[in-house]
Amino acid sequence: MVLKVIPEGSRLDGTSLIAGFHGIGATGYWSVKFLITELKAERRCFIDYEHAPAVASQQDGRISTPYEIFSAGELTLLKAEVSPVREKENEFYRQLADWIMKSGVKEVALVGGLDEGLKNDDHRYKLAMTSAFVAAGGAPGEPVFEEDRMIVGPVASLLNAFEMKSFPAVAVLAYSNTERVDPRAAAAAVEFLSKRYGFTANTAPLIKGAEVIEGELKMLEEKEKRPSGSVYS
Repeated sequence: MVLKVIPEGSRLDGTSLIAGFHGIGATGYWSVKFLITELKAERRCFIDYEHAPAVASQQDGRISTPYEIFSAGELTLLKAEVSPVREKENEFYRQLADWIMKSGVKEVALVGGLDEGLKNDDHRYKLAMTSAFVAAGGAPGEPVFEEDRMIVGPVASLLNAFEMKSFPAVAVLAYSNTERVDPRAAAAAVEFLSKRYGFTANTAPLIKGAEVIEGELKMLEEKEKRPSGSVYS
């Protein structure tokens, strides 16, 4: 097995795990990163993977490694800074799923983006649930992902593994812009998670970030519409 957890023997007993990855709108990644800050979560352990990209960054005065687990009360959060090398993705997510299921976690919430071009109602997100999650009570009244649509990427890999092993997991897929980071999608996902797990989160910073991005894009569009001979810059 090329995936190890440091410190060895780390357990997540009795917690609910929230995980998000880079994808459409970077929705999963930014949702988890926001919650780590908002909930003042503390770094608990590292996930060491033999085929992880050789990258590191500096955050809060210390080195941030590619895959880390944070804890905040009865919640744990998996932050994935990068994706594993493409040819090893399936191996990574399968081993990750196996470790999660053995770690003592009660249930998993996966966060991802959903192409806003597929939006056909007023819901800001849709849920995809494993059979075990539904059997445990599901999420009554919440919008369910349509049967004629496909989920791809890390969320799909983990959902497949959890379904086959009868493990309770839900994916919250927020409608997102496919061409840029979309903080509004992250805000929608966080709102569902706060209802599910009973915490309070102020999503105003995410909405503010969305407004800044949208404002900059509008300025660029207006600039492109000006006549080429304009004296304005």
